[in-house]
Amino acid sequence: MPDRAEGGEAAGAVLKIFPQKDVPVRAPSLAFIAALLLSATSFAQSLPPQEPIPVKASQIENFKISSDQKIFGKLEFIGGIEMSSSNALLGAVSGIRFRPDGRSFVAVMDTGHWLEGRIERDAKGRLSGISDLIGTSMMDSKGRAEQVKNRMDAESLAFRDGEVLVSYEGYHRVDAYPDPGFAQSKPLRSIPFLIPVAGLKSNRSFETLAVAPKSSPLAGAPVVIAEASFDKSNHLYAAVLDGPRKGLFGVAENDPFAVTDGAFLPNGDLLILERRFGFAQGIGMEIRRIPGDSIKPGAVVDGEVLLQADMGYQIDNMEGMDVIVMPDGDIRIIIVSDDNHSILERNLMLEFRLLQ
Repeated sequence: MPDRAEGGEAAGAVLKIFPQKDVPVRAPSLAFIAALLLSATSFAQSLPPQEPIPVKASQIENFKISSDQKIFGKLEFIGGIEMSSSNALLGAVSGIRFRPDGRSFVAVMDTGHWLEGRIERDAKGRLSGISDLIGTSMMDSKGRAEQVKNRMDAESLAFRDGEVLVSYEGYHRVDAYPDPGFAQSKPLRSIPFLIPVAGLKSNRSFETLAVAPKSSPLAGAPVVIAEASFDKSNHLYAAVLDGPRKGLFGVAENDPFAVTDGAFLPNGDLLILERRFGFAQGIGMEIRRIPGDSIKPGAVVDGEVLLQADMGYQIDNMEGMDVIVMPDGDIRIIIVSDDNHSILERNLMLEFRLLQ
């Protein structure tokens, strides 16, 4: 298509060939101007508003209830917070990723909302609160906000090359949003996820989306793992979405736990967060470490359990996890809970140090 300058030259050429005298210049009609203004106003109104969320936080000093124990397997408990807000939007956090500064984060909620904020620390370096928290309705592929849950059930996210990737269950997909600008944009595209749709359960699919380090054997590829959807060999469906090891693989189930999120360590190993719920056993959680080099097409991967906890610990419905490398080289693991907007559950953020 010609640009405006080219279009103007073309019009001039036509007038030279077919000269016209006293051609009147018509002013835009009031109706045309009104239509333009209405269109601009409608576009502005279509962008979802960003909603400030005040957060009240109380510190959690001990992971094991009524115990000052700090070392749990290969993890050391650093601290945590329990969060509440006068704004009912806070809750249902299902995935979280931190920026390189180790404080700013982006999270997704399974109600179809973004959360952006910063963690605060006390004088001892422990988690003490959340500041500048903003919530925004996510937009679907048609640019619509505040859609029904089964179409916008966001479960995990990851940063990759100027984009924010988000995995959804229900209407199974992995969407890519621009970064920055994701909160005010519809997806740029959807990424093929390789796993057969017929094998995915409506509310048990892409709970985990993580991007491998570029220096790892996966060369910066995104990886998805289903929560509780199984292949013909009864392993959890998983896939490397591109790169040199693109293809399907399986994750050994650790019954009764179900995978809820994952994050890569700097060396390329994959940590997966898992939860358990049963009326007899109550809630539980564990973190497994999958060797990065074992992830390849056709493989079935498993790994060491770094941490396991039950109702005797400060946990809830733990759903999101990320890995942070501190300035001194310490590797921290931060996990968050999904309270399902229920008064019976809590919004928690817990931090551990990985003991090498």
